[in-house]
Amino acid sequence: MAKDLTQELKFRDPAKARALAEAMQRNLDAIGREVSVMHVCGSHEQAIARFGLRAVLPRQLQLIMGPGCPVCVTDGPEVDEAVALAGMGVHVCTYGDMLRLPGTSRSLADAQADGGKVHVVYSVDQAVELARAHPAEEVVFFASGFETTAVATAAAALAQPPKNFSILSVHKYVPAAMDLVAQSKQTKIEGFIAAGHAAIITGWAIFEPFAQKTNTPVVVAGFEPLDVLASIVKLTDLIRERKAEVFNAYPRCVTREGSQPAQRVLWKVFEARSGKWRGIAEVPEGNLDLRPEFAHLDARKRFRIDTGAVRDEAASGLEAECICGTIMMGLASPHDCTLFGKACVPESPVGACMVSSEGTCRIWHTYGGAPDLRGVGLPASSEG
Repeated sequence: MAKDLTQELKFRDPAKARALAEAMQRNLDAIGREVSVMHVCGSHEQAIARFGLRAVLPRQLQLIMGPGCPVCVTDGPEVDEAVALAGMGVHVCTYGDMLRLPGTSRSLADAQADGGKVHVVYSVDQAVELARAHPAEEVVFFASGFETTAVATAAAALAQPPKNFSILSVHKYVPAAMDLVAQSKQTKIEGFIAAGHAAIITGWAIFEPFAQKTNTPVVVAGFEPLDVLASIVKLTDLIRERKAEVFNAYPRCVTREGSQPAQRVLWKVFEARSGKWRGIAEVPEGNLDLRPEFAHLDARKRFRIDTGAVRDEAASGLEAECICGTIMMGLASPHDCTLFGKACVPESPVGACMVSSEGTCRIWHTYGGAPDLRGVGLPASSEG
């Protein structure tokens, strides 16, 4: 008789969650002080906030979301390039979260309202198909996301897309962000939770040099509640034992080596270069740019992009009060921002962290952020 896999794949069991919370508390008691750890993934933050996981964390533990939202860290001048292309009559295709992301003064939604040919797509393949359907018109894919989505963009670049198709890459590279935070003198992060879906591509061994260089442990985690809680337990284990190691807490999907075919595709098309991340800093090797041999697909090479008409570097009014960069560096929470939930809401976002569904502010506004429910306790049972 076949095994009942529904019993084996339960990642939302309240009793196990309580046991994991108790294990965390024992670790924190042994450490004897407050500890701050960081995850760098919007999907992790969605799970943490949606399931109220901060409500069961020990009071001595601070779980912070870092720069784990690729939309949020896309810099204003990069958006200006896409807006300028739309103003030139080029078809600009991008993911939905990028539509309302502000440039230095305008967004692609503004360009669309002015008659620009701006299209929301669910994949790079849709942009390629649009180019095939309109061979006499230029189509640019405004390519955002971390290494997971960058692999799909790279695959499209290698699949002989039509000549009227090109790529405006604003892809980012997660390990570079972790390195930036770890080396910051302002942050005091003692351990990192790495995104499981990115590690499916890169493998978990990619974090070993980082752990050794920064003397900071890393745990690769999945996205169910018990995945997250178990990864925190292991991270506090390593902090208590003062071991700067990498542990894979997502073995059902992640291997040491990762996906070798995906890595070959990624690095055949892209190379890591330094670039500005919105509200943060210049991040060494933080951007994924097209290699010179793919210049024929590089929108920055194919077009003379003049952003003068759509660019305004002088922040004013509400934008000057936005603290998204400070939040993404783990130095503040959305509740520290005077705009959060007032002038800045999903319907009329001021900052990038409220625009994207993976932004800290948007997630906290949707799910409540950091509720203090420690006196309530977990339910006795759950339907999943």
